[in-house]
Amino acid sequence: MRATVERSHLLRSLGHVHRVVERRNTIPILSNVLLRGAGGQLTLKATDLDLEITETVPAEVGQDGATTVPAHILHDIVRKLPDGAEVSLDSGDGSQLALKSGRSRFTLQVLPEADFPDLTTGEFPTRFTLPASAVKKLIDRTQFAISTEETRYYLNGIYLHVVAVDGNQMLRAVATDGHRLAQAQIEAPAGSEAMAGVIVPRKAVGEIQKLIEDPEAGVEMEISDTKIRVTIGGVVLTSKLIDGTFPDYARVIPHANDKVLKVDRDAFAEAVDRVSTISSERGRAIKLAVGDGRMVLSVNNPDSGSASEELGVDYAADDLEIGFNARYLLDVAGQLESGTAEFRFADAGSPTLILDDGAADALYVLMPMRV
Repeated sequence: MRATVERSHLLRSLGHVHRVVERRNTIPILSNVLLRGAGGQLTLKATDLDLEITETVPAEVGQDGATTVPAHILHDIVRKLPDGAEVSLDSGDGSQLALKSGRSRFTLQVLPEADFPDLTTGEFPTRFTLPASAVKKLIDRTQFAISTEETRYYLNGIYLHVVAVDGNQMLRAVATDGHRLAQAQIEAPAGSEAMAGVIVPRKAVGEIQKLIEDPEAGVEMEISDTKIRVTIGGVVLTSKLIDGTFPDYARVIPHANDKVLKVDRDAFAEAVDRVSTISSERGRAIKLAVGDGRMVLSVNNPDSGSASEELGVDYAADDLEIGFNARYLLDVAGQLESGTAEFRFADAGSPTLILDDGAADALYVLMPMRV
């Protein structure tokens, strides 16, 4: 293979694909990025066997061919080259890759292209296209609630499925770690109606989010029983799905919580942030005492002291004291788009529902803590 490519194009693509490559690998080929030059294009591909990213950039290809080189080393080299440089890649007889740019010369060890694994094979019966802004909204509103507990592997992703709501088909994303639940939905796009529910892994979700650079772009999604393929511009991400059954999340969403409180979102988040400064890193517990049009947020930490702050709220139900993890409250507040957060309580020991005031496309459930 012999190809010349602009440094900016190569760096941008390497920035996308090299993130997939783990720093430490027991399988040498997985440390490499596949480079293939053909038809005036250079294709880059990286994988960790669960996730694969492919991107194509324009290039002057003098000789068609392919090779693989260490991904992180190649990224570091190109990153350190000057702006506007042209990068020449030549794999010669296949034993090494010569990289030239200006007065810089590098020789990199290679592994044969034939050893590089391929995730993209197989049929994808479900296909639909969404605006990038809609995909980003689904991810942003739910990603924080994905579980990091490996033993409950079926919670280590976002559950994507189609549901009927008031006669309309909605594409819904749900994530939960057992302590909190986040749900967001948009109108189901054409082609998604017959889609089976799938669990998209946390790493794939994070990469999709990073690949969305233009909110006006279209995102094509293709789904099979075992894989999801996402195309954004010239980037194609393919990931295995989590092979497990997502729990019946609808059972934990409360519908009879009758104590309704409304509070200014920003004022609430700032008060939680200030008061939680005193809380222990391990517990992060904060108590909310609500009643008579006011909320008192307080923290008592035997090791460092106590803190409290009062807020005016819209609340006319019975007095209530309830505790939450402060970090979870801030995560939810950060996803609310309107200026008002709506809390619906039942009692101090039951799940609390949090809504974006006036918006029906997202909801959050928090389990209380003892304080």
